[in-house]
Amino acid sequence: MSRVFNFSAGPAVLPEEVLKEAAAEMLDYEGSGMSVMEMSHRSKPFQKILDEATQDLRDLMNIPDNYKVIFVQGGATQQFAAVPMNLQTKGGNAVYVDSGNFAHKAFEEAQIFYGENAIVGASSKEDNYTYIPDVDNLPINDKTDYVYICENNTIFGTTFHKLPNTQGKPLVSDQSSMFLSRPVDVTKYGVIYAGVQKNVGPAGLVILIIREDLVKSEFVNPTATMLKWKTQVSKDSLYNTPNCWSIYICGKVFKWLKKNGGLKAMEERNEAKAKVLYDYLDQSKLFKNTVRKDSRSIMNVCFRTGDEELDAEFIKGAQAHNIASIKGHRLVGGMRASIYNAMPIEGVKALVEYMKEFEKEHLK
Repeated sequence: MSRVFNFSAGPAVLPEEVLKEAAAEMLDYEGSGMSVMEMSHRSKPFQKILDEATQDLRDLMNIPDNYKVIFVQGGATQQFAAVPMNLQTKGGNAVYVDSGNFAHKAFEEAQIFYGENAIVGASSKEDNYTYIPDVDNLPINDKTDYVYICENNTIFGTTFHKLPNTQGKPLVSDQSSMFLSRPVDVTKYGVIYAGVQKNVGPAGLVILIIREDLVKSEFVNPTATMLKWKTQVSKDSLYNTPNCWSIYICGKVFKWLKKNGGLKAMEERNEAKAKVLYDYLDQSKLFKNTVRKDSRSIMNVCFRTGDEELDAEFIKGAQAHNIASIKGHRLVGGMRASIYNAMPIEGVKALVEYMKEFEKEHLK
């Protein structure tokens, strides 16, 4: 068996150690005689899986006791609607930082509920989202319910290196493509959520970390039971059948992270990987990264040659070098290397070596 270096933006690479453990337990999880995929979510073995995953995540992120952790279905996109549904107050407004495609989609969803009271506080759309806009002086007032950011923009390869000044209002952050890649101070947020398929586990699961005063029982608009955060908080993620398999894999990834030094060690590792690629891009005469340096992501690195035919040739040739899923998103074209926690530095070095070969061949 030969595994490729998988640079997919999501579903994405998982730690090989985790995959091997899951494979070994596929037919018989800890003597239960069944796979986790076959197991009742009400069973004692699964309750243990859920409890350990929750506690390990709390340990990794130093999550305070006044924050709730829940595992929900529906993908991060479902939270675009759930956020305003759960946080809107009568006469309130919501401020969005429009830093990329998913931030913009979240804003559009908020408009359904807030109308003109959904406000774009800052945007880099006019420059095709090549940087994170200034977030020091957002239009926040007494009626602002929350400030919303997508903290890492997967498609465009940008990230927030400092958080907005929210003037005491709750900060809501979609951390899908940078979740657990570096330490964060949870107390600076009202809500953190992440679709796990980019950096933590299989698709189909969202992890929410919610300050308990934001878990509400009354809503401005009629809200579906399954979109009320209180529904899942009150039942510890077991109101209905959860994505058991994804929770199980995420739990194994949490243990892998703890075993490998926690989030500070991951940050150092991820910065080292990104440096290898950015250093090459900064001196390359063929490949260019279009993101402003102060906004560069260490998770998603976008680059291109400037020639669509040449980009297509590079993408096609990657397979022969054991490199997969390097094609950029359809909105921006070019190439994208997603170098999440589980991507070894050897994969990044292999990509750079291929880029050097390609550049040498095409700049003769």
